[in-house]
Amino acid sequence: MKIQRLTLALSVFALGVASAASGYHVTLSSPIWAGATELKAGEYQVQVENGKAVFKNNKTTVEVPAKMETANSKFQSTALNSTKSGGKEKLEAIEIGGTTTRIVMESSGAQNAGE
Repeated sequence: MKIQRLTLALSVFALGVASAASGYHVTLSSPIWAGATELKAGEYQVQVENGKAVFKNNKTTVEVPAKMETANSKFQSTALNSTKSGGKEKLEAIEIGGTTTRIVMESSGAQNAGE
């Protein structure tokens, strides 16, 4: 009986880890710059690993320095926050709908030096 409970507990834990590792789904309706790379319009899976947001779309993988933040309340829907600079739309953050999670893109020191 104890082995069955332990097996069930480990299975539930593994399922939770697997779903967390799958990341978040975002859809870009138009091209946007993430770090030094332009992401084309389309659907992406986004994970945050080792201080980087990893964007995956079919064969394309882009890594951008990023961090996770927690908001005080849940976001109603998934939203991309961006700014326009030098004629380019630049991704600043992704708010994950239904959660309090925000993925914030980090700027490199060279970009911040002139601001």
